[in-house]
Amino acid sequence: APSGAAMRTEISTAAAFVTRLLRAAGGIGEEQLQCFRECLQEALREHYKHHWFPLVPSKGSGYRCIRINHQMDPLIGKAAGMIGLSHERLFQLLPSELTLWVDPFEVSYRIGEDGSICVLYESPQPGGKTTKPLESRSSCKEEWRIGRASPSKNYSMMTVSS
Repeated sequence: APSGAAMRTEISTAAAFVTRLLRAAGGIGEEQLQCFRECLQEALREHYKHHWFPLVPSKGSGYRCIRINHQMDPLIGKAAGMIGLSHERLFQLLPSELTLWVDPFEVSYRIGEDGSICVLYESPQPGGKTTKPLESRSSCKEEWRIGRASPSKNYSMMTVSS
């Protein structure tokens, strides 16, 4: 399969997540959101084309990482520009600290510098190796709904047991 098909799920998961954050912030029309999502998927596909290594999933991870940290990730900025959203507006709508890792077989994110890492998408790797030790992560998929504050440590411990 061409690498484009191979990374489709990971890319659409990442684009859908950012779109969901924008939708949750409110004030953007559904049509614009769809356009944003498609533009972002396209931008990610282009950006990752030669940086996708299913046999070595962590290789190129830094390059693929989407990051908002007092400066807007250029790929998100580009997609937002297509629907007329300025960087200033994006900073109001999205968390000010967001890291999204888009790797083969796994898409995860962290909000806040010391937030927990939450897994959005995970599929077993061929060969059955897991990429990261599971203890370091909690499956707190909806954590962003709680608001911008990093949850306290015991909050993450509680979600793991559920």
